Amino acid sequence: MRIQLALNVRDIDEAVDYYGRLFGAAPHKRRPGYANFALDEPPLKLVLFENPDAPERINHLGVEVFDAAHVREAGARLAAADILTETEEQAVCCHAEQTKVWSDEPQGLRWEWYVITDDAPEVVSAQACCDGPAAEAIIAATGASAAVSAPACCDV
Repeated sequence: MRIQLALNVRDIDEAVDYYGRLFGAAPHKRRPGYANFALDEPPLKLVLFENPDAPERINHLGVEVFDAAHVREAGARLAAADILTETEEQAVCCHAEQTKVWSDEPQGLRWEWYVITDDAPEVVSAQACCDGPAAEAIIAATGASAAVSAPACCDV
């Protein structure tokens, strides 16, 4: 398990350069307007969304697990505590297929508990990334409809 920190950044190239040097690592995944670092030390999934006009730097927080049973356990625990907001099965989000549960803390910060079920799904559309430069690049590259809205994982 590792904590996920998803940040909105002004310039994706600048951010990838900085965080690559900070952690001494190359990105695990890099797409237009998007990058993630899957670090073992410290155990962190750092996700970067190019979103220069975002009102907040933190996009969302999460816990990445490596077994779907842990997502189901977290969902049951959140439901029992009456703080489960949403459940998603096999959702394509952030350039990967994921199963996840969501909880919104009292001040609105979103938390996800998730497992990646396919790190390189064949179908990539504007739904695979956020609004803004990342979605615009996917729309341009694939011809996807601009009317497609961003998934909940990319809310800002």
